[in-house]
Amino acid sequence: MSALSLAVRDANTMLRRNLLHVRRYPSLTLNLLLTPVVLLLLFVYIFGDVMSAGIGGGGADRSAYIAYLVPGILLLTIGGTVVGAAVSVAMDMTEGIIARFRTMAIHRGSVLIGHVIGSVLQALAGVLVVGAVAGAIGFRSTGATPLEWLAAFGLLTLVALALTWIAVGMGMASPNAEAASNNALPLFVLPLLSSAFVPIDAMPGWFRPIAEYQPFTPAIETLRGLLLGTEIGHNGWLAVAWCLALAALGYFWSTSLFNRDPK
Repeated sequence: MSALSLAVRDANTMLRRNLLHVRRYPSLTLNLLLTPVVLLLLFVYIFGDVMSAGIGGGGADRSAYIAYLVPGILLLTIGGTVVGAAVSVAMDMTEGIIARFRTMAIHRGSVLIGHVIGSVLQALAGVLVVGAVAGAIGFRSTGATPLEWLAAFGLLTLVALALTWIAVGMGMASPNAEAASNNALPLFVLPLLSSAFVPIDAMPGWFRPIAEYQPFTPAIETLRGLLLGTEIGHNGWLAVAWCLALAALGYFWSTSLFNRDPK
C-alpha cells in the first residue's frame, strides 16, 4: 500500500475509535448540545416578542427575532460541541494511549485527524438537531436559494473545522480533562459576546468593538445573510479569512505539541 493509502486507513480507524467513544459515552455530547437548545427556547419564548418589536420596529411578533436568532445559535452549537474535542484529546494525552500510539506503526497524523473529523461530524449533527428544533418553533429560510443553502453548509463546516483544530491544541496543551474544558470555554463564550442575540448597533458603545472585532460576528452575519437571502457585505470574506487563520493556527499548534518528544 502507498503512504497515502496507509494514512487514510489509519485515519479512518482513529475516526471509528472516536465515534465509538461518542456512542458509549454520550453524556458529554448531550450536555453540550442541550445548552444551545435551551438558549434558543429561552430567548424565543421569554424575550422573543420584545426583541422582535425592537428589531422589526413594529408590533410584538417573535417570528422576526427567530429569524435573527437562529444563525447565531447554530454557531453557538458548534462552539459548544468542539469543547468535547478538547476534553477527549486531553483524556487521551493523560491516560497514556497517545504514548502507546507513538510506538505503533501507524501514521502519526491519523490520531489528530481522527479527533478532528469526528468532532466536525458531531458539530454538524448538533447543527442539524438545533436546526430541526428551530424549524419546529417557526424558523423559515424562504428567502435563500439552493446555492445559498450550500454556501451556508460550507461555512458551518469550515467554522467547525477551524474551531476543532483550536480545541485539539487546547486539549493537548492541558494537563487534564478538567483544564481542557476550562481552556476551551472561550469557544462557547465568544458567540455570546457577538451579534448572535442583538444587533451590534444596539449594544453600548464601549462594548461594540468587543462584539465586532472577533471571529464569530462576521461568521454569524454571513450565515444570517445566506439563510435569509439578505446582503452579507464584507462579512463573507472576513468569515472565511478568520476560519482559515484559526484552522492554520490550530493545525500547526496541535501538530507541534503532538510531535514533541514526551518528557
